[in-house]
This record gives sequence, structure tokens and C-alpha cells, in this order.
Amino acid sequence: MNDIRKHIAAYERYQLDCSRRTFLKRSFAGIGGMALSQLMGNSASSGSAAPPFLQAQGGLHFPARAKRVVHLCMAGGPSQYESFDPKPQLDSINGQAFPESFTTGQQLAQLQGHKLIARGSFTKFKRHGQCGTEISELFPHIGSIADDICVIRSMVTEQINHDPAHAFMNTGSILKGRPSMGSWMLYGLGAETRNLPGYVVMVSRGKNPDQPISARQWSSGFLPSKFQGVQFQSQGSAVHYIGSPDGVCQSTQRQVIDEIRHLNGLLRGEHVDPEIDTRIAQYEMAFRMQTSVPELSDMRDEPQHILDLYGIKEPGDGSFASNCLLARRMLERGVRFVQLYHRGWDHHSDIEKNMPESARLTDQASAALVKDLKQRGLLEDTLVIWGGEFGRTPMGQGTGRDHHIKAFSLWMAGAGIKPGIVHGSTDELGYAAVENAVQVRDLHATLLHQLGIDHARFSTKFQGLDYKLTGVNPAAPVKGILL
Repeated sequence: MNDIRKHIAAYERYQLDCSRRTFLKRSFAGIGGMALSQLMGNSASSGSAAPPFLQAQGGLHFPARAKRVVHLCMAGGPSQYESFDPKPQLDSINGQAFPESFTTGQQLAQLQGHKLIARGSFTKFKRHGQCGTEISELFPHIGSIADDICVIRSMVTEQINHDPAHAFMNTGSILKGRPSMGSWMLYGLGAETRNLPGYVVMVSRGKNPDQPISARQWSSGFLPSKFQGVQFQSQGSAVHYIGSPDGVCQSTQRQVIDEIRHLNGLLRGEHVDPEIDTRIAQYEMAFRMQTSVPELSDMRDEPQHILDLYGIKEPGDGSFASNCLLARRMLERGVRFVQLYHRGWDHHSDIEKNMPESARLTDQASAALVKDLKQRGLLEDTLVIWGGEFGRTPMGQGTGRDHHIKAFSLWMAGAGIKPGIVHGSTDELGYAAVENAVQVRDLHATLLHQLGIDHARFSTKFQGLDYKLTGVNPAAPVKGILL
């Protein structure tokens, strides 16, 4: 009988704790206690979080060269023949039949079954810096940082269409529900800031119609959703509804959030569900962002010479340039992973008109970001990656180029990457990587390596299997590009 009475009393107490009246009473009272907790900084109201995966496993696998990553995603696939991989022999056979020996039995996209005609570059290349790296005249500003970047001309991917190719670049898989590399970073290392998301995504675009970017590209997949990327808006308020409603003061809102945390804590005690922890963490993050995001996006404190460096006409105008400056501000405030997508590189037609425009919108700001990070001492532990999801064909497609997976170019900078070098090469017509080919999974292994993580030992269990960013196929850090 006593046991029954104890259970009844416990149940009645549980009902009392969860009642609407108790919720309202606790939410709108105790202002003094709330103020004291704010003055004390990290209070019990912020809750307790489990340590990052690697910390819980004993720490990093080896010393890290990188603390943060910024990925400049040129969505659509820039042509390597007009950017970073000059091919004089391809230029010499411009307009002639492309040799069948290169393409027999090979996967092509929309050119499959068509007569293949060689298309030479419409741009000229110049040597830049002391290193003498050849870079297209479409990218003079990136040419100015040639001594700071490593150009990889031998990238190879497995997916020939945009969405799966983006998914493969981000997650190492085309299957939906896999975590993106930014989510893997947060899961393994945790965030360096409590006031902003650890993984932020922004999207800009040119004037012409282009391929959409799916939000699954920054999904956390089967990892808890608190590790997913958060998309900031490029124009207007970076985050919608960042301010409190009229008549709701911050102290009242703090009390409401504390009580919601308490209720979620009760639920967590009843159910084992990582999404409950996510809910608790995201309420806290949203509350802090009401102060941190307006301060982050207010660029009035940036001097004019910095705005000129990036080529910004109006901060917050939605341009790639404005997003690059905002990315630098995020990185110096502790955001772990920033992805900036610029849509507009899918040049199936009118490449001679449209690619210069895409380059104009991205070249100066890309170089400015590297220069700005370097002058602030951040480049030494910030990894910068610039490139698309695949390349373009050395054969023409009308007035443009088709998708291509056997060779494309990207560049990297900072965080222990050898500056002023070119890694890998393609054949004489640029059809395939022939020297030091770099698979996308190798790129992922390199990224993790610079963060102090052994990709082979970094996994999580899902549906009875140990999953890794680099999957089950062979992958290795690209040691030839590392200091």
C-alpha cells in the first residue's frame, strides 16, 4: 500500500510540474534569479551538453593545423579550361573532331551519342606570383594570391548530375540522409561559439537562371539535427524573426525558455531521444542569436578599405562579395564551418558571355577573403576550399560545355596546405586526370586530417553499421599538398 501511495504522489507531482498554471507561474516570476544567472555567465539555465565525440574518445588523433573551414562552392561546375587548367593542344584542335580514343566506352552526360567536337579555351592564361602558376585572365584577383594557394588540377568525382554531385561532394554519398562534412565537423569537434551556429550556409546567385541548391546539402543526416547547417539569408535580416515580439522583454523570454528547458528535461528523463537535446540546445541558441546575429551582420564598423578589398557596393546586398565578408566575421567569432554557394556556373550555352560574368561576381571577393584572413592571422588555421561539384567537357555543347567527372580543378589555401603549388595534372586534352588523381573522398580525408582527425577512426554507428564521412572505399589525405 505504501508503494502505491508513493507512485500516486510521484504522478501527482509530475502533473503539477507539467501543468499550464505551473508553467506560467515559473515563466513570469523569478526575475531576480534570472538576472543573477545572467550576471554569473554560464548558468544552470544553459543546460549541460555532452562533450564532442572526439573529446569523449580521448581527444584529437594528431595535432590539428585547422580550426575552421570555409568552403566557397561554385555551384554548377566551373570550366577548368577557362580557369585553372590551360590546354594548348586542346586549343590547337578547336572545332575539329575530338579523338574517339579518349571517349570510347566513357560516361558522358548530354553529349552521349552526339558527334564530339573539340572546344578550345576562349580565354588566355597568365603566370602569376613567384610560383608562376598559370591562371585564366578571367580570375586576375585569384591570380594575385597565387603564392598563397594550392591548385589541384586532377580532381575526380563519381556523379555527373548536379544534385547528386553536390551530395557526393558534401557527404561522400548520393544517398539521402547522410551527414554533410560540416555536420561531421561539429559532431566530432563541437562548436567554438555559444552565440552563433557552428555551421552556417549562405547562397548568392548571378543574373541568369541556374540550378537550385537543395537544403539536404547541409543536412546532418542520421546525426542529431543540432549538427545540421543553418542557412542565413543573404539579403535583409540574416535570420528571420530575430527580434522579440512587441511587449515581450528579454527577461520574460529568458524565463519562458528556462521553463521550456525544464519541461524538455522531464521528457528526456522519460525517453532516450537525442532530438530532445537538440530542442533544448536550439532554444538556447535562438535566444542568444537575438543579440549575436544583429551584431554580426551590422558591418558599419568595417572600414571602407575592407569593403573596397572585397568589392562590396552595399553590405548585405545579397552578393557573393558581401557573403564573403560576413563569412570572415563569422569565422573570427568562432563559427566552425561556413559554406558560401554561388549559383550560376552551369554553362551549357553562351559560355563566352556567362562565364566571365560568374567570374566577375566571385573572383575579387574570393581573393579578398584569403588576403583578409591572412592579414588577421586567421589563414594559418583556417582551411579555404574553392571549387564546384564537377568540371566541364573539353568537347563543345553548342556554345557551351557539358558536365564532366573525370577531371576538374579546385584550389585550397591556409591551415597547413602548401602554398604556391600545382598538384596533379590531366592528359594533353584535359579529358582525364593522369597524375596524382584526387578523389572527393581523398579531399574529405585531407580536410579531416588538417583538423587533427584520422578519417579511418572517425565514425558513428547507425542501423548497426559504422559510418564514416569517407565511406568504405579507399581514401587517404593528399600528402603532396600538405606542409
